[in-house]
Amino acid sequence: MEDIDVALKQAMMIEGALGAALVDVNSGMALGAMGGGSDFDLGVAAAGNTDVVRAKLRVMEMLNLSGRIEDILTTLTSQYHLIRPLTSNSGQGLFLYLVLDRNRANLALARRQLNQVEAGLDL
Repeated sequence: MEDIDVALKQAMMIEGALGAALVDVNSGMALGAMGGGSDFDLGVAAAGNTDVVRAKLRVMEMLNLSGRIEDILTTLTSQYHLIRPLTSNSGQGLFLYLVLDRNRANLALARRQLNQVEAGLDL
């Protein structure tokens, strides 16, 4: 089981990773973040993506959909933004957020690797 910093380092080792964060969906605050930079503020992106998760959860509730969100993908012309809500009891209300360079990343492999990062995360 890894802590937050170790998990984020593993996420940043995914081919094409530009930034990674562990985010609290209730507050929008990043509990930890790596990568990003002056041209990409992970704190702003983390806060903004909480709205995406909340909206999806509201729609699922309105439609009476059971189950959970495995991941949410936003595809931009140059990037992939991958959101993966945590499934462990200790991770309820948190999600991993990964930004990938679309030209360097293999999306299927990145999804699989982010799943493995989540599985090893101990909060």
